[in-house]
Amino acid sequence: MGVRKRNSAEKIKEANKALCCAKLRNVPSSPRKMRLVADMVRGMEVFKALGVLKFSNKEAAGKVEKLLRSAIANWEQKNERKAENGELYIETIFVDCAPMLKRLRTAPQGRGYRIRKRSNHVTLFIGTLNNAKKEA
Repeated sequence: MGVRKRNSAEKIKEANKALCCAKLRNVPSSPRKMRLVADMVRGMEVFKALGVLKFSNKEAAGKVEKLLRSAIANWEQKNERKAENGELYIETIFVDCAPMLKRLRTAPQGRGYRIRKRSNHVTLFIGTLNNAKKEA
């Protein structure tokens, strides 16, 4: 590996050290319902978001809370220290469609109606506030 390529790789590695990701795949609820919860916590500080999710009535909030705890643990493992209050925030969270289960429901006069059982994938990135201030 050349010097220029190695320096570039080191810069990318250092930039990714502050950013951490967690994914939740094949959640059996519709993406629309999950996006309501994702929009609720987007851009928040992580411990504030955990409080919001804990007291939300939506079923999807419990799943996103578990995902956020996983992302925090990933960040702590990657940086080899504990997360402090006010340091981490949710940089990006998005919900994608997952494969749909298609079922048939009997209908009058020998017909069948299609039932689509939707599922989704949630991806969450957390970053530090210090790096966000440096970039701006």
